[in-house]
Amino acid sequence: MRREAVAPRPGWQNKLEQLGFDYYVMDGKPYWTEQACYAFSSDEIDQLEAATEELHGMCLKAVEHVVASKLWERMRIPPAWGEYIERVWRRSDPTICGRFDLAYDGNGPPKLLEYNADTPTALYEAAVIQWYWLKDVKPEADQFNSIHEKLIEAWRGVLRRLPPEGLVHFARFEDQPEDLATSEYLRDTALQAGLAGKPLTVAQIGWNGRRFTDFDEMPIQVLSKLYPWEWMAREAFGAHVLTDTTAFLEPAWKMILSNKMLLPLLWEGFPGHANLLPAFDSEHPDLGGTFVKKPIFGREGHNVTVVGPGVFDTAGGDYGSEGFVWQAYQPLPVFAGNHALVGSWVIEGKPAGIGMREDERRITHNNSRFVPHYFV
Repeated sequence: MRREAVAPRPGWQNKLEQLGFDYYVMDGKPYWTEQACYAFSSDEIDQLEAATEELHGMCLKAVEHVVASKLWERMRIPPAWGEYIERVWRRSDPTICGRFDLAYDGNGPPKLLEYNADTPTALYEAAVIQWYWLKDVKPEADQFNSIHEKLIEAWRGVLRRLPPEGLVHFARFEDQPEDLATSEYLRDTALQAGLAGKPLTVAQIGWNGRRFTDFDEMPIQVLSKLYPWEWMAREAFGAHVLTDTTAFLEPAWKMILSNKMLLPLLWEGFPGHANLLPAFDSEHPDLGGTFVKKPIFGREGHNVTVVGPGVFDTAGGDYGSEGFVWQAYQPLPVFAGNHALVGSWVIEGKPAGIGMREDERRITHNNSRFVPHYFV
């Protein structure tokens, strides 16, 4: 595994915009970069793929443990929502995608930092944008990336569960470019699978007293959303979800996996596993004073604190009211001053590809650069 300097493609901005990727600069800083790429060996890719499959399998066992033991209080999930989660889990409501964040340098097993299981972004960049970069810049190389094909197949599975007139609504905040692009990309892959897809904003979702409806008063049968489950669980309007008249993607059982309390649960269930880091729901002596403190419900690196000998970093935010977890600190590998994070995608429960993010800081956030990759 290494970071390579490469020359940007002539007219690369125009190439990105032609693909609908117009947020390659965010908040005045580059979000997509073509001045570098990450290179892997095929053995390293095999290792990442195997670790992703192993981790997802363990996560499903963790969901079963939470549901069977009704650990709703520990997971900070309201009991009424727990009953609903159990229902959708027992009937195997489908999942489309999720993303593991892994620390990996090619010299040891990948380590799980967290699972973005509910509202994963950077999907379009990983599936499409870096693939076109590969075809232009490294046509002789390969890329760990079957995301697009696996998404279409996953939507075909959804289609088989719907009546002939089945329709999926795609809700998002259209003033947030990354959310809009992710939602539109999901809708495009659904259309390619033969599903009808209708876009709407979160604010356009209504309730007619019996079920959720869109701006045309059409009932919402299936809703693909980028609105976090934990937000819905604490809002009065969100309580209508419990009527179970609309199916959701991602399903509510993902509330367990997008929850940082998953990390101590996994460590308790699989202590010493090569792909896990020690994690606890309190500041544990086994951490030895070197740890990352994460909010149980948190996003994009907000309210994360890194503590260690000669190391301290913290990020502000509005999360943490439900509590925190403590995880052993695993430094990200540093290349040319950049901390590199592997985002490993799971589509319909199967490993599907990676996207690399990097930042000068130890804490990866929503504006951290996306960098393409290849392997030989």
